[in-house]
Amino acid sequence: MKEEMIRRTKQFAIDVWRLSSKLPHSREYNNYVNQLIRSSSSVAANYRAVCRAKSKADFINKLKIVEEEGDESQFFLEVIDEINDNPELIPEIKRLIKEADELLAIVVASIKTARSS
Repeated sequence: MKEEMIRRTKQFAIDVWRLSSKLPHSREYNNYVNQLIRSSSSVAANYRAVCRAKSKADFINKLKIVEEEGDESQFFLEVIDEINDNPELIPEIKRLIKEADELLAIVVASIKTARSS
């Protein structure tokens, strides 16, 4: 499971980057896109840090960071979905929103499991 989450979170960051390269370049879009790229790459980087946690408390704390960054990524994807004018990008945006939701569900379940053990 750990290796699968490392792969999925990294692929999520890459896929967000690829989507971002197809979005319009304007001051307004650039602000959202920059935040989205930061938060999605933070999901992947911080999940890797989870795998190196030194204690249960450290593990939970690092997972909480992944949760926050995943939620932020999902938020910016939802905003971009609402302001996007390119119908060709809709399926990819929707797929990434779904992936962010799935990653968040896994992380939240992991936090609950870690707290109860």
